[in-house]
Amino acid sequence: MSTPANAGRAPRSSRVRRTIAAVLLGTTVLTGPFLIANQSTAAAAESALTQNMLSQNAPGSFADLAAKVSPAVVNVSTTQQAKAERGTPRMPGFPPGSPFEEFFRQFQDQFGQNGGPGGDDQSEGPSEGQPRGKVGSLGSGFIIDAAGYVVTNNHVIDGADEIKVTLQDGTELPATLVGRDAKTDIALLKVKSDKALPALDWGDSDAARVGDWVMAVGNPFGLGGTVTKGIISARGRDIHSGPYDDYLQLDAAINRGNSGGPTFTLDGRVIGINTAIYSPNGGSVGIGFAIPSNIAKQVVAQLKENGHVERGWLGVKIQEISPEIAESVGLSQSKGALVAEVTPDSPAAKAGVRQGDVILAYGGKPVNTLRDLTRRVADTKAGDTVDMTVVRKGKETTLTAHIAPLPAEQRMAAAEGTGPAAESAVETVKGLKLAPLDGAARSRLGLGEGVKGVVVTSVSPQAGDLPVRPGDVIVKVGDHSVTSPAEVTKSLHEAEKDGRKAVLLLVNRGGNESFVPLKLGKA
Repeated sequence: MSTPANAGRAPRSSRVRRTIAAVLLGTTVLTGPFLIANQSTAAAAESALTQNMLSQNAPGSFADLAAKVSPAVVNVSTTQQAKAERGTPRMPGFPPGSPFEEFFRQFQDQFGQNGGPGGDDQSEGPSEGQPRGKVGSLGSGFIIDAAGYVVTNNHVIDGADEIKVTLQDGTELPATLVGRDAKTDIALLKVKSDKALPALDWGDSDAARVGDWVMAVGNPFGLGGTVTKGIISARGRDIHSGPYDDYLQLDAAINRGNSGGPTFTLDGRVIGINTAIYSPNGGSVGIGFAIPSNIAKQVVAQLKENGHVERGWLGVKIQEISPEIAESVGLSQSKGALVAEVTPDSPAAKAGVRQGDVILAYGGKPVNTLRDLTRRVADTKAGDTVDMTVVRKGKETTLTAHIAPLPAEQRMAAAEGTGPAAESAVETVKGLKLAPLDGAARSRLGLGEGVKGVVVTSVSPQAGDLPVRPGDVIVKVGDHSVTSPAEVTKSLHEAEKDGRKAVLLLVNRGGNESFVPLKLGKA
């Protein structure tokens, strides 16, 4: 449907009437003309400033930049043997119902790979449960070293039997996998070429600001080298794809097939690796995510040297500091990482870190969020010594930890607890019905003998929105361990007498411990 050239414009007569009305309105007040003149001058000055900023920061064309960097951007194609799975597979690393999980599932169904804005499948779909034969997919990558090292996303090459890199001039080169890191979704490939290969340089993603111009280059939908431009829309995005999420959000058009491709600053340096998009329909809606270069280059350096990534390990389970928790532990701001659990014989335990401590700084750098601590610990080399600033009972102290290598991940069994606990010695306080943690309750909740505390058997609807639920075990109230409902009641009443507005409860839920703030002052 075409739109007339003058569609949306008012008729000339009505525009004239509005103009006249505006002039008349301006002259009905004695100071009106002066105000209008001053406003016009200010508006003109602001417009001139804006134009000056645009002329300095926005290029008239991205052509020179595209010509400079595009030769080092490649297409990555893979083939693999696969079988169709029965049922709907879970996408690892994404919570059920996540829009990213649904997008990755659509990608797998359509293109035969797990991943972000991945590639283009050339195979035909077989009947369920039957061999699929060879499945192909296309993604993007870029040459980071003239020796032939190519960076891409792990999900682009995951499960591939063969990997091929295609240069801008059409040259096809077989690639070998040097190493990959699923936690950051980065893979490093190696190709051999008889001619010199162009290579790109890393930029400084920490220096990138919201609003900065960027340009993305990739292979959307298998079409070949494609350039799009936009700005950095946000920083530090957590899309729940892994423990080290710290994405740059971009509004440059990124689609399937762009995965693994680079995003550039205006000086032609790689600021990020395009990895995922938010999309209700599978296409770009202007919300794309790129791995920051300062994370990527450390991972790539380790993959190049060792073929794998070795991360530091502190040995704590941490949680966010909410305003209620901050108030409960005597902090003026909701910053830091609350230690919910310390692993026995870990670097944290040996350093003297305790459950309930708040880590405010690590290695001399402030810890404002959980990801600050997670990323910095991961970037620390095993064997390094690091000082931490910790708040304990309202006082700051410095602890020194000797960081160890991250051990193999252990699976923890969690059991859902249902049914009422023993009714003996039951008490009700703050809308919580409490009972002792006896043998029968342990069996129902799937808890071992090492867990001590008081069971929450029910929560009063009149108590409002409380942070605990039936089946939780209250282990501590503030700094006091509790083993009976009476001790919980006593500790809460003492906190109220001290004038506290909230108190921290250490709660064991399904075998996992965490702190939750309970507001006081209500019956």
